[in-house]
Amino acid sequence: MPSAKCTLRQIRNSLIVVSLLTLSLPCQAGGNAQAEVEIFKFQFTPQEITVKPGTTIRWTNKEKRQYHSVWFEQAGDPEAAYFFPGETYERTFDIPGVYPYHCGPHPKMTGIVRVE
Repeated sequence: MPSAKCTLRQIRNSLIVVSLLTLSLPCQAGGNAQAEVEIFKFQFTPQEITVKPGTTIRWTNKEKRQYHSVWFEQAGDPEAAYFFPGETYERTFDIPGVYPYHCGPHPKMTGIVRVE
């Protein structure tokens, strides 16, 4: 009758095989794509971005001292909380359309998200 005991070497080798198999699988984070917009020198960069439905966009504040917000006011959304240098704001876009936005404290800072 075979023994039910495993040696440490057998366990380690099994873990290595499982790890290698896992690394070879395609990475799919729930099908959600991600995109980035940077905020620097009182500008959204890129100012216009086109993404597919289901994409999450992350805005990163790269300023040295200034806080900002991302406000989709025309869509009827409330202003998002201010975020400070080094902080981020994220939003997922599921429905195709054009979404203009601006910074609440700095309304001349504008951007557009196109979802198609």
